[in-house]
Amino acid sequence: MFDDFGTKRIATSGAEIHLRLGGAGPPLLLLHGYPQSHVMWHKVAPGLAERFTVVAPDLRGYGESSKPPGGDRHENYSKRAMARDQVEVMAALGFERFSVVGHDRGARVTHRLALDHPARVEKAAVLDICPTKTMYEQTDQAFATSYYHWFFLIQPFDLPERLIGADPDFYLERKIGAWGKTENAFGAEALAEYKRRFRDPETIHASCEDYRAAAGIDLEHDAEDLDRKLACPLLVLWGAKGVVARSYDVLAVWRERARQVSGRALDCGHFLPEEAPEETLAALLTFL
Repeated sequence: MFDDFGTKRIATSGAEIHLRLGGAGPPLLLLHGYPQSHVMWHKVAPGLAERFTVVAPDLRGYGESSKPPGGDRHENYSKRAMARDQVEVMAALGFERFSVVGHDRGARVTHRLALDHPARVEKAAVLDICPTKTMYEQTDQAFATSYYHWFFLIQPFDLPERLIGADPDFYLERKIGAWGKTENAFGAEALAEYKRRFRDPETIHASCEDYRAAAGIDLEHDAEDLDRKLACPLLVLWGAKGVVARSYDVLAVWRERARQVSGRALDCGHFLPEEAPEETLAALLTFL
């Protein structure tokens, strides 16, 4: 995986970010989701690198990136803090303006990055999410059943950490298996890497802090920005077999938050870049 990509580690004001870098052309930032790492882009990154300079980091708290303390209000895992990391990473690489694609948690960081740093973002794409505030406010039994982890991971330290840590491989396989709807989508090498990193108690704790921030300080930031719409063009892709597709009029929701919105469902579950890599790549290339 990532055979033609180099590796870098960049210190930001709040963390040290591990990343893969490859290709040539306009800069493109790829942000992964839970419970994965930059490895989730391994099927689409080579194709994107034919047209773009691809930067695929591990978010703070995940993969090989550092895991800073969460803070009293979990503010160090706010999407604002995580977005700031990526702006500083891209600046350190010489990119003051770039496009960004995010999946799952990375898509939430993408949303905040485009709100907080509009001059930096050329275009943005979010994969298989609706805005965090919308999803919490429209919670019903069906959503809570499918996305129980949203409510489990935010429980006070160290309940989720201990329970996940008792068998992290089982937990990770169960989460990926439940959300993915495409047989044999996850390669053995990628799955082994997800397990390797997720076995780290610091990763488990940091990922809980990410969700705790989403249920607290992130909602405060989102409430402050309800009247602001994303200025950049926004592509929204989602899995037709997933919870987001069943629960929301996805494009209508995002048109309340962005000025220029396009997108569609792909024939897969939650993990678009691994379940439907060719379709995901084609959609991204057309948009970007």
